[in-house]
Amino acid sequence: MRTLLLLLSLFAAASFAQSPHPLVPPAPPIAARSFLLLDYHSQQTLAGKTPDERIEPASLTKLMTAYLTFAALKQKQIQLTQNVPVSERAWKAEGSRMFIEPKRAVTVEELMRGMIVQSGNDACIALAELIAGSEETFAQKMNAHAQQLGMKNSNFMNSTGLPNPQHYSTAQDLALLAIAIIRDFPEYHPLYAMKEYRYNNITQANRNRLLWSDPTVDGMKTGYTENAGYCLITSAKRGERRLISVVVGTASESARATESQKLLNYGFQYYDSVKLYEKSQAVTSLPIWKGASNSVKAGFLNDLYVSLPKGQADKMKANLESRQPLLAPVAAGQKIGVIKLTLDGKPYAELPVVALEDVALAGILGRGWDSIRLLFK
Repeated sequence: MRTLLLLLSLFAAASFAQSPHPLVPPAPPIAARSFLLLDYHSQQTLAGKTPDERIEPASLTKLMTAYLTFAALKQKQIQLTQNVPVSERAWKAEGSRMFIEPKRAVTVEELMRGMIVQSGNDACIALAELIAGSEETFAQKMNAHAQQLGMKNSNFMNSTGLPNPQHYSTAQDLALLAIAIIRDFPEYHPLYAMKEYRYNNITQANRNRLLWSDPTVDGMKTGYTENAGYCLITSAKRGERRLISVVVGTASESARATESQKLLNYGFQYYDSVKLYEKSQAVTSLPIWKGASNSVKAGFLNDLYVSLPKGQADKMKANLESRQPLLAPVAAGQKIGVIKLTLDGKPYAELPVVALEDVALAGILGRGWDSIRLLFK
C-alpha cells in the first residue's frame, strides 16, 4: 500500500499542458452534466467538463463495493466458493436486485456477478455484511480505500449507491477508481464485459449498451437515480491503448451510451499513448554528495506513458533537471529531479523523477571530504 500511495503522490506532482494542441480539434459536444475522458496508461485528461463537481454516483458506487470485494479475495479473507448468508436487509433491498433469498445458498462468485452484471443492490449488501459485518462498517472501509486511491472528493454511506445527502463522488474520482480496478485486479475485470447473467431462473442483461455496439468496450458500470440522471463509466481497449470515459447526468439510457461512444472515438482518433520509459529503467545517474556512493540511479517507479496528438511522438523532447547539490541519505522512491517534456518546442509536461536505489550516508571521513569539496563549488 505504501508503494501505491507513493505512485499516486508522484502522479499528482506531474503536470501537463492544459490547452489543447493546435493539431487536435476540441472534443465533440457532450450532453452530460459532467464528463471525463482519461488515458488509462498516462492518466492524462483528454477531454472533460466539470470533472471535480460533486455528483450523486448512483450505482457507479458499486465499483468501490467491487474493489473491496476483490481486495478481500486477494487477501484470502473470503473465497469465491464460500456460501454467504442472506440477511433480511439484503433480501428486501430496494431498487435493482439479483433476487437472492434467505433460504437459498448463494456464493461469493454468484454475488459478484449479480452485483456487476445485474447491478443487484441485494448482492452488494450481502457482500458488505460478509466482509465487514454490517453495511455501515463496510461504508467506513469504502471511505478509507477511497482516500488511499486518491479519491479526494468522495464520501460513501452505503454499498449500493442509493441516495443519501452525504453520499457523493466526482467524475474524476470515479475514473481513478475504474483505473484502479483494472490495474489492481485484472483477473476480475472481464466480469464487466459479461452481457447477461442468470440467477434464480431469472436472466438479466447488462445495462451497458456499448457492450453490444462496440466490440472494443469491456466495461464498466451504469448508474441511474432521478437526481443523478443516466450515468456510465466505460473502459475500451483498441490495440495497446485503453481509455476510460465517465458521463454523468445524461437524459436517457441511449444518451449515456451515445455520449460515451463520442468521447471514446474522439480519444482514439486524435491521441496516441507513447511509452517513454520502462519501470525501474535508469534514465540517468545523478551525482550525490556525502553518500556511501558517488551517484544514484534515477528513473520511474512505473512504466511512464504520455498521451500525445496522433503522429507527433517524434517531436517530443525530454530534458532532465535536478536540484544540486543532492545530499545523502536518499531513499528509493524519493523525488530527486524532474523531466520536462516539450512538444514541437512548446512545454508539454513535467514529470517527477525518483531515486531507484537507497544511498546511505558516507562515513565521517567521506562526509568531511565532500563538505570541503562543496565549499569550492
